[in-house]
Amino acid sequence: MMNSEPLDMKLEVVVLPVSDVDRTKAFYEKLGWRLDIDIANGDFRGVQMTPHNSEASILFGKGATSAKPGSADNML
Repeated sequence: MMNSEPLDMKLEVVVLPVSDVDRTKAFYEKLGWRLDIDIANGDFRGVQMTPHNSEASILFGKGATSAKPGSADNML
């Protein structure tokens, strides 16, 4: 039997392809975004940041996605 109740779905994380992790991190820090995590392991580095009063975060880094930097253009 299927539930007819609507699902409560929310956008939580958007993965952004970037060319320079440190420059991107500095940009969002200047905007006042909260640093949630900055982790590195071998060739991987992942950074997650969240805007003030937001339930959604962004994740970017080296090896975080196979998408080319700039390919997330016009997401808004």
